[in-house]
Amino acid sequence: MNTASDSLPANMPLLCIADISVRWRDLDAFNHVNNSTYLTYLEEARVQWLQRIPGRWASEHAVPVMVASELNYRLPIEWPGQLRVELTCARQGNSSMTIAHRIVDASGDKLYCDGHVVMVWMDPTTGKSVPLPQAVRDAASG
Repeated sequence: MNTASDSLPANMPLLCIADISVRWRDLDAFNHVNNSTYLTYLEEARVQWLQRIPGRWASEHAVPVMVASELNYRLPIEWPGQLRVELTCARQGNSSMTIAHRIVDASGDKLYCDGHVVMVWMDPTTGKSVPLPQAVRDAASG
């Protein structure tokens, strides 16, 4: 069994811990959460984090887009269930940040998924990357 006994890395600033309930509609034909729904859980945690940032994290000329994702599926998630999604900042670049994630059960005993996503801030009118907003940079620095 995969356990979540390893705590979040101390060298990565904690961004967010989001509590999420497993919904009946998240299940697939095998009666566990569909693999694509893990991305939805991660998206929800990122949105919760962004909404808590003091200051502007997006504007008319700077919006975040996901450009890469890596998910390591460790255990199937079953219904009913309460999850905890943990996000940390693994790396900040000029216009991007790598957000490490873990999906664990509410008690933190079972590790369901880990990995990371890369977010890039871009200008939607040009499609080109732009520097991270200062509010994001500050919030991701711990």
